[in-house]
Amino acid sequence: MRERVLGYWTLAWVGLISNIIALPIIALIISYGPPLKVANISLAISLGWPSAIVGIVSSSALLAEKKWGVTLTMVSLSMIISGMAPYSIFRLVTLNDIFGIGGFTFLSALFSILALIYWCNPKHRRNIRL
Repeated sequence: MRERVLGYWTLAWVGLISNIIALPIIALIISYGPPLKVANISLAISLGWPSAIVGIVSSSALLAEKKWGVTLTMVSLSMIISGMAPYSIFRLVTLNDIFGIGGFTFLSALFSILALIYWCNPKHRRNIRL
């Protein structure tokens, strides 16, 4: 019998929905405007869309209870954190954008860190999933 892990299904569904919603939001941020336009485009193409696509695949694998879903989720969250945390801090410091894109990306990076801590729980890798 499998051990129940609190929040597994909820976070798998939240991850799938949020990664699907992230794709048009990233496109909106690219077209936002002149401040940091080159940084917006380069981060969106190099980290934003790839991490969202990897997140969709990993959330689908979690919902299908595949063993590799947790590992791919950690990869996707690490990609999100590595791109969003420095970008949000730079945007907050240089543009004082606490209620705009800077604050939004900072909160997203913070939630991604919390989600990464959750998915690093060894209980996810001990359960028998095919």
